[in-house]
Amino acid sequence: MNIDERIEALTMNLELAMKGIEALAVNQLQTTKDIQALQRIAQQDGENIRALAGIAEIHERRLTTLEGDDQ
Repeated sequence: MNIDERIEALTMNLELAMKGIEALAVNQLQTTKDIQALQRIAQQDGENIRALAGIAEIHERRLTTLEGDDQ
């Protein structure tokens, strides 16, 4: 293998490596967007759970009051 063939092989390997790196970068960007979306969804779920817990507490107090009136 002469020097020109080696340079050509090296160039091809570098081009393949760059394509792989570009694909990884695109994948990483999408993964980051997906994680951010999941974080927003989890935050909203947490807020909804806290709101439901508050409603449950109000109902529990109401029931306790009603049961206390019967006794």
